[in-house]
Amino acid sequence: MKQIACPKCDAEDLTKSGIVKGRQRYRCKKCAYSFTVLKDGKNIDPYYVIKALQLYIEGVTLREIERILGISHVSVMNWIKKYNIKAPENYEYRPTYKVLTHNELIQFFVEKDSLKSAGCMITELGDKFMVIKWERFKKNSL
Repeated sequence: MKQIACPKCDAEDLTKSGIVKGRQRYRCKKCAYSFTVLKDGKNIDPYYVIKALQLYIEGVTLREIERILGISHVSVMNWIKKYNIKAPENYEYRPTYKVLTHNELIQFFVEKDSLKSAGCMITELGDKFMVIKWERFKKNSL
């Protein structure tokens, strides 16, 4: 069990001092400071942080990432700021994506025209796979 320490003087010699809003209140015997223990907060598995940032870099919008991963677009935006991730520079294309099971992924590659004139990236998404596909555009020669 994690030992609780006074946030003011870091002493571990504490007494319980009631309950405030459902949380235990403590009083430090050394400095007489009273405090409540903070909640650990909602931690999101680093796997989903990495996936969200990866999808953002590949051009998937924040709202789409929210729908795919079930993580708030605001959280994704905060991670982008925290890790200083730059937005994709090429706005001339918009990737399309599909979330597939393993069998559907195999069938996707069996079909002849599934990747004709396109590039793709495959990423694991829990027990499924996401295929992100970009259409290649041919420039007209002058």
